[in-house]
Amino acid sequence: MGEGPKPPPNAFAHAQHGLEEAMRLAAAQAAAQTAAQAPHQTPSKPVDSTKDVSPPASPKLAPSGSSERGDRWVDIMDLRHDGRRPTADMALLDRDLGALAADLRPLPSETRRQMRAFEAVRGLLLGRFPRRPVRLFGSVANGLSVRGNNDLDVCLEHDGGEREALGVVAVEVGELLREAGMEQILVLPKARVPVVKFVVPLAVVDALLGGAEAQEEGDDATPPAPPLPLHCDVVINHGLGSVNTKLLATYCAVDARLPALVALVKRWAKARRVNSPYHGTLSSYAYVLLCVFHLQTRSPPVLPVLQDMEPTFRARVGGWDCAFCDDLSRLRDFGAANRESLAELLWTFFEQLAWDPSLNRTVVSVRTGRRLSKASKGWVQRIGTERHLLCIEDPLDTSHDLGRTVDAQTRGVLHKEFARAATILRDRDRPLAVLFEPYEPRPEGSRG
Repeated sequence: MGEGPKPPPNAFAHAQHGLEEAMRLAAAQAAAQTAAQAPHQTPSKPVDSTKDVSPPASPKLAPSGSSERGDRWVDIMDLRHDGRRPTADMALLDRDLGALAADLRPLPSETRRQMRAFEAVRGLLLGRFPRRPVRLFGSVANGLSVRGNNDLDVCLEHDGGEREALGVVAVEVGELLREAGMEQILVLPKARVPVVKFVVPLAVVDALLGGAEAQEEGDDATPPAPPLPLHCDVVINHGLGSVNTKLLATYCAVDARLPALVALVKRWAKARRVNSPYHGTLSSYAYVLLCVFHLQTRSPPVLPVLQDMEPTFRARVGGWDCAFCDDLSRLRDFGAANRESLAELLWTFFEQLAWDPSLNRTVVSVRTGRRLSKASKGWVQRIGTERHLLCIEDPLDTSHDLGRTVDAQTRGVLHKEFARAATILRDRDRPLAVLFEPYEPRPEGSRG
């Protein structure tokens, strides 16, 4: 194993549970959230409403319409790259980042609550569709969930085939969930992958499972704050999610620096409000792929290219060949030759996103471990609502560009935020408080 904080215990074993029989494929988080929530999507009427160095360069002020789009003001940003390295004590920064990454691991009580909610939803779905596999996928299953994550991704595999037929199933699922007492139900039957979004009340979970969750020894001694509402997506016939979960869980098991880096990037993206495909930025899944690619392309690499190795896992799902190496005995200590710390990897992550001009003309490909030309993918011009300004290839559904919702305005927002993060990590002696500072729009009248 490489250096870095240890991943949550049994994360890989939990991710593998049920995946071997799944043999289905990936990208469900982005496909369900990004496609379902894309601005051009006209949502169906909900089943239920929400009823109930040299001296650092001078900081620059830069305008970039809303808090997520348009004229975003970034207070610290250097758009030049002159080769300077960070001025901070990198050993101290690495210690602080490691501690933060450890603090971002989910609490046992959070994991239990998520699993109880999954069992409740699974029981409902199997009661109506007894012969259809119901599987957990996404960050809760692959070891990349973070503390405070209140999202749950569930797949109902169905043989309906055509999207219209699967959309009918989605409507039926929405009615089932409404009858069970789920809240804020939104059915999107015409999304790229039909999906039902809803909130899971704890009282409904307790009723479905026959009682409240028992407090376990070792739980927090002080009474916890009331848990946040748990948001669940049920996607219909998206078997790729199981294979994708297995692929990412394998990457996490190869080197512990990956889940640590992902946790920090997720924290940053949430604080800076650049983690919403609906608003034209990137999904959590897209950021995960950027992190994997970054570690694949270090010299020497931290992570292998699993799909470029002799496969030990094979599946064909929905016309896509899904094959990669998941033999951990062959992958152990792969990244040991790379001695970069978590601090160095976070700095270089933002450095490349901010200052590498090839990002605008190439495609990030975890599948190949290199950048592909946009022409090779046919992603050279806007096609409908898919703009292909910042291209991130899904490693399994290779026709899917995870950056397709990024438009000209939000590409500028992302560039500014990447440059802000890189500038802070380079020029500040103690950068963490500023790096993760929540973004707030400037008051009206204060610009100029």
